[in-house]
Amino acid sequence: MKKTKEIPSVSYDVIVAGAGVAGVAASLAAAEEGAKVALIEKTIFPGGLATTGLVFFYLQLCDGKGTQVSYGLVEKLLKASIKYGPDSLKKKDWGKTPWKPEDGCYCTEFAPGAFILAMDELLEQAGVDFWLDTLLVDAETDENEAIHAVYVENKSGRIRLEGKAFVDATGDSDLVRRAGGETTDGMNYTCMWAVHHDLDADPKEFGKHFPLYYFPEKECNTHGVSGREVTGFVLRSRALLRHYYDEKYASGAADRTTLYPLILPAMPQYRKISCIVGKYRLHDGQAMTRFDDSIGMAGDWRNTANDPWEIPYSTMIPEKIRNVAAAGRNTSSEGEAWEITRVIPCAVVTGEAAGVAAALAVKNGVTVDEVPYDAVARCLVRRGVKLHLSDVGLKYK
Repeated sequence: MKKTKEIPSVSYDVIVAGAGVAGVAASLAAAEEGAKVALIEKTIFPGGLATTGLVFFYLQLCDGKGTQVSYGLVEKLLKASIKYGPDSLKKKDWGKTPWKPEDGCYCTEFAPGAFILAMDELLEQAGVDFWLDTLLVDAETDENEAIHAVYVENKSGRIRLEGKAFVDATGDSDLVRRAGGETTDGMNYTCMWAVHHDLDADPKEFGKHFPLYYFPEKECNTHGVSGREVTGFVLRSRALLRHYYDEKYASGAADRTTLYPLILPAMPQYRKISCIVGKYRLHDGQAMTRFDDSIGMAGDWRNTANDPWEIPYSTMIPEKIRNVAAAGRNTSSEGEAWEITRVIPCAVVTGEAAGVAAALAVKNGVTVDEVPYDAVARCLVRRGVKLHLSDVGLKYK
């Protein structure tokens, strides 16, 4: 008979699940506020879709018309993304000289590897305990449905990580779901972003010699919440790329020596998998709307003529499960609002707020959901975050 192994346990103040940009921001914020932080990541890289997924566009921190709306760690991470690589910033001295229309948006492309190195550095400097190649497999709750431990697996086997506060930055609400919380699934196009070597491109232009190609299918028909579905999505995505090469080679436009793949994504390139059912759900038509519990702002990356959004704290707190804040694309949103919350700037904004809330929960001996918004807001303002559109001189609708 096989003996049951004793599961080792390690204790932390704050445990962050998922090291995408939201999880990195949450970990940095919590550590900077004095918490002992563990960051769990199933791959070996921080950054999530931005790095492992090859979507290397740090979208705008502004309203597209010269007014910066996103502040705090979101600006720090933008600068980190280009510390060890090139950028495509049109205006290099944003905020220091008057803006002109030709300056464009406060955004940049970045080299994924360069961003990984910079995030490693920031996390090490902050004292975050990184658990790489480690998969979240279960959550433990008490009689009040408050999370107080998670189970992970890696080369060492199964390990129990006990925490005083938690952040779900998994991108698909894995922590909340495994704890028994409610979630809402999204829909995704099958697509493939891949980095190529193209001898016909100009190597002096950022990214042109190693361009990123995007191959979308017309149907939006996949969720990403089952193992078999994820496998099918990944295989169909790579089939799109094969078809592209077959066409190029057959036409004579290129051959295998002039155009070929260099890097393929090491994760499924889903955009909207599953978000929490929160205390409040952000929805269509709420751009330029004031929320009394706003934790920061995000621009609308799809069109510079579109208006920015305030992000309510209540979208980060699950309706049912306690002692956890969501961060990134799995905060509570739907429709057009989900298009805003899923991208890098807003993910970092909610990540910083989640990390602050978790650290405050530890300091005050309460669960995350018991931390009052006013306390989170005061801490964010002290950290340099602008909470409301009126704080940057913009008017509400």
